[in-house]
Amino acid sequence: MTLNWKTGGLLLGLVFFAAVLLVKPIGVSTQFVIFDAILGDIATPDLITQTEDGYTSSNAYLAKSGGKYAKNAANPLNYSFVFVLAMMVGAFGSARLRGGVGADERKLPAIWYANYGDTPIKRYAVTFLSGFIVLYGARLAGGCTSGHMMSGMMQTAISGYIFSAGAFAAAIPVSIMMYKKEA
Repeated sequence: MTLNWKTGGLLLGLVFFAAVLLVKPIGVSTQFVIFDAILGDIATPDLITQTEDGYTSSNAYLAKSGGKYAKNAANPLNYSFVFVLAMMVGAFGSARLRGGVGADERKLPAIWYANYGDTPIKRYAVTFLSGFIVLYGARLAGGCTSGHMMSGMMQTAISGYIFSAGAFAAAIPVSIMMYKKEA
């Protein structure tokens, strides 16, 4: 089953509205920090400590906001972390339903082939690098596209509109640079 962009956009809007109404606005980039802290605490068991007042960390970033990040890393089965895990499971399920990763390479846009050929390794490398850059930028901005752009704009937050304008101001020239050859 293939959904058109209008149906997909409507469904996405309904999910964001339901999340804000029932739980809290969606934002996921912080959960990568939490995951790093979980791994860091495994490697260095004194990274996160429990105190009478809650949790703290020898890492200043994890200890800020009253140890909120340290607490989430010590007890990761919370709404936000489970949400991120569910996103990964959903992406995997979607890929399986459409035939699996790499099932039909002809589904890629012709402009990709014109610029980068048909090497899957190159496609995965560009995707990974792009994701890393976006996540790094999201942490510098103090939030991600889902938190700033989608949830923020839905709540009419000025910061959401500013972030969105900046994201598109960067994305359009980068896309033009990456896809110089036409299909």
